[in-house]
Amino acid sequence: MHLSFKHIAAFLVTDKNKGSRLLSYFGLGIGVLLLLCSIQMYININNLLQNKSARSDGYDYISVTKTITNDNMSEDHSFTPAELQELKTLPGIDDATPLIGNKFLIKASGGDAFPFSADMFLESIDEKFIDTVPPTFTWKEGQDLVPMILSSDYLELYNSVFAPSRDLPQVSQSMISSVMIQLEFYGPNGSQKFRGNVVAVSDRINSVLVPTNLLAWANQKFGNSTNANPARIFLKTKDANNPQLLNFLQQKNYGVNKDKTKFGRVKQVLQAIVSGLAGFGVLVILLAMLLFSFYLQLMIARSKDNLQLLLTIGYSPKWLSKTVSKRWIPVYVGIVVVALLVCAGLHWGFQHFVMNDRTALSPFIHWSVVVTALVLLLLSIWVNYRLVKKSLYSL
Repeated sequence: MHLSFKHIAAFLVTDKNKGSRLLSYFGLGIGVLLLLCSIQMYININNLLQNKSARSDGYDYISVTKTITNDNMSEDHSFTPAELQELKTLPGIDDATPLIGNKFLIKASGGDAFPFSADMFLESIDEKFIDTVPPTFTWKEGQDLVPMILSSDYLELYNSVFAPSRDLPQVSQSMISSVMIQLEFYGPNGSQKFRGNVVAVSDRINSVLVPTNLLAWANQKFGNSTNANPARIFLKTKDANNPQLLNFLQQKNYGVNKDKTKFGRVKQVLQAIVSGLAGFGVLVILLAMLLFSFYLQLMIARSKDNLQLLLTIGYSPKWLSKTVSKRWIPVYVGIVVVALLVCAGLHWGFQHFVMNDRTALSPFIHWSVVVTALVLLLLSIWVNYRLVKKSLYSL
């Protein structure tokens, strides 16, 4: 004859303390639901904020400087080779390169077509960090034509602010290459005039860029500088909103473009909230399991005489442990499945009724949520079996 729980059910006192049993079920369900929803929310946050910053070729490019405060204004705010190497080796950083600035004075004028005169600056950077590099962006010693790559933001400022205030003509991005600017490099070792020509416009780097060999030559000739440390570092990363990267930069007191990393700061706050909810869910699960263990211990204690009788007539403690613990498997399965369905329903409702762009999120919960639910189910069954076995062997 096949023995099952119904053959020994009459020997167990299960009709008392139903309140604690139901409360433990309810607590376990709430805890599992909180944990599953927290995991899904964490995944949703990462998916929604992953592509919020301007990207090119799947990478983010951000400029890093040292923060200047009232207390450190007199200090050197350039980056040493060791600090540059440290940035290169950070997890999540694919590459880093310095932005080299001019160490001499530069005066620019527009000639008869653009009657203005102003001081300006130039920078150079490794060409692989520039988004638009035309074939004309080259220079060799003795050449008086200086090719420049202008930031699109600077062109917009010129057309919207600088040109109207000085009654200068506005220029389009396609026509700016026809404009010739008069440049004068000067310093302790004399001066020299050049012709500047904007050969491209960059959406990535806010600067006026020239070839690296030109700036190296000019820094040495006019500024007596051959190996000056850079004041800016350009980072190449797949995620400028990486909280670990932002924490490192903050600890080092490095400044970054907050517009490019603002979603990373939002992500940090949201992830902290979701992590707190997940932690609370785990705590509720532990408390529910603890309450249910008290119920099991009390049930076995009240059924002590009957269980000892079963052991006396030949039932093994191992069989009793498995049989009694199996009694609660359908309950655990029901709790986890209901929590998983509620989580899936909440996610589907969020994706359909809250999100403006439904394609930003999948309507289905992430596979890791299902795996977590399965792990919680197996863990609950194992803990329940261990509790029953321990209680029965102590009789």
